[in-house]
Amino acid sequence: RPAFRYDRSLDVITQARDAGLVTKSNLILGMGEEAEEIDQALVDLHEAGCDLITITQYLRPSKLHHPVTRWAPPEEFVQWEQRAYEIGFAGVMSGPLVRSSYRAGRLYAQAIEKRGAVNS
Repeated sequence: RPAFRYDRSLDVITQARDAGLVTKSNLILGMGEEAEEIDQALVDLHEAGCDLITITQYLRPSKLHHPVTRWAPPEEFVQWEQRAYEIGFAGVMSGPLVRSSYRAGRLYAQAIEKRGAVNS
């Protein structure tokens, strides 16, 4: 997005977490990113206080939009899901057709359950 600023986005997540909200973000693969950038984004999001993450494939809405740079294979989504859990996310949904609201209720329940286990 034209007005996007990485640090500002992370700060919004931190503020939401500090207010006691469950926080979620989304990573979209297939727009020219490198594996190191994906990993760093996951680490940064978790450190900022992000509880839930969805990881999906970019699907070009029209010819006027950025082209798909690559199609991530299904096993890559499995690897990123495992990595996100290793980092400490409470809930992860990862797959080529996952959308940011995909099974949101289940992810939210996972985050609440994990918070309860931490606070016990």
